[in-house]
Amino acid sequence: MSTDVPDRRDRHTVAVVVAVQAAASMGYFAAMAHVVVHLRDDLGLAAGLIGLVLALRNLVQYALFLPVGALADVLNPVRTGVLACALRAVGFALLGTVSSTAGLVVAAVLLGTGGALFHPAAQSLLAGVAERRRARGYAAYTITLQISAVVAPLLGLALLNVGYWLVAAASAGLWATAAFLFSLVRQVPRAPAGGGVVAGVRTALRDRVFMWFAVVSMPTMLMADQAAVVVPLGGANAGAVTVFSCVLAAVSAAVQPWCAVGGRAERPAMLRAGMLFVGIGYLLLATGAGGHLAGLVAVAVLHGFGGGMLQPAVFHSIARLAPPARYGAYLGVRAFFSGLLAFAGGTAVGRLFELGPTGTATALVALALIAFASAAAPRAFPGRRTGAESAAPRETPRGETVKVGPRG
Repeated sequence: MSTDVPDRRDRHTVAVVVAVQAAASMGYFAAMAHVVVHLRDDLGLAAGLIGLVLALRNLVQYALFLPVGALADVLNPVRTGVLACALRAVGFALLGTVSSTAGLVVAAVLLGTGGALFHPAAQSLLAGVAERRRARGYAAYTITLQISAVVAPLLGLALLNVGYWLVAAASAGLWATAAFLFSLVRQVPRAPAGGGVVAGVRTALRDRVFMWFAVVSMPTMLMADQAAVVVPLGGANAGAVTVFSCVLAAVSAAVQPWCAVGGRAERPAMLRAGMLFVGIGYLLLATGAGGHLAGLVAVAVLHGFGGGMLQPAVFHSIARLAPPARYGAYLGVRAFFSGLLAFAGGTAVGRLFELGPTGTATALVALALIAFASAAAPRAFPGRRTGAESAAPRETPRGETVKVGPRG
């Protein structure tokens, strides 16, 4: 009886977080799948300015991850999630109603701030459930995201016939729904004892095994973000962009269950294979494959396989490497460095696309080479800690510090 109660709480937590993911992802992908077309056609912005606005959202989101990730450990992640969804609801509402550069910058900042709060809150709740629930719970979480990524662009395309303002309004309403759903979580991870935000960040930065993983996995965010940017910037219309987004998401959703079984997501080979797939996808785009539908679908399939492997690989690696009460801090540190690279890379890609075909090819080849470099990097995190790393103090869920020796 005593073991059934925590299990029921874990199931409830997973169910609520998956429902939050469904509403939030529908709102996100419905608007973001068509935002480049809106900024290009409706507002007449140049490619460089579009790339800067989108990269600014990433910069704000992932720069704030550094303190906010640890803050989610110290504060209530449910309240953090509610605030995140409210900020993103306002941000998407602005995105569909403003036309000035200043207004778009405000919308980007709100969206970035909301994202910085949302991901540590949701993933901390999942990381806090029992291990046997965590793998399947995260698989359901990511599959829901991918299914929403298939359906939401179609919803956005239908609403786009009326105007992007309606797409943005629907997105804002879905994020408001996600805020309400967050409040239904009953089980909240216990805050770490004896430390605050600075202590959490410092713990992650001093963890050599984790920091090497953070460096190797840094390009994952750049790869995911630019896939949605380079296709419309390359000249694809709204229909082709929708096909690309839906195929990519469908393939990712199909890959997720396989990744969740047998501990595959924790293997370094999963991160390596995902990077190889997305790298090949960018090389195909560099050869002009995005100019016709068959080639665009092939690229979407490659990115779908890559994304389907990279997302669970990153989540489970952090959950394995981080002390149980410090997941948010570890996620925040890793996402901070990923965001810096995504911002720099996104800005550079936008500038290169303005230079014409030569600049476009250069940007796509550079993205492919970054992915291949990450895949080729040596792995220092294949399994449990050993040697000196395993002897480091680790924190239990209750905040108690224990010494883990080489025998475990």
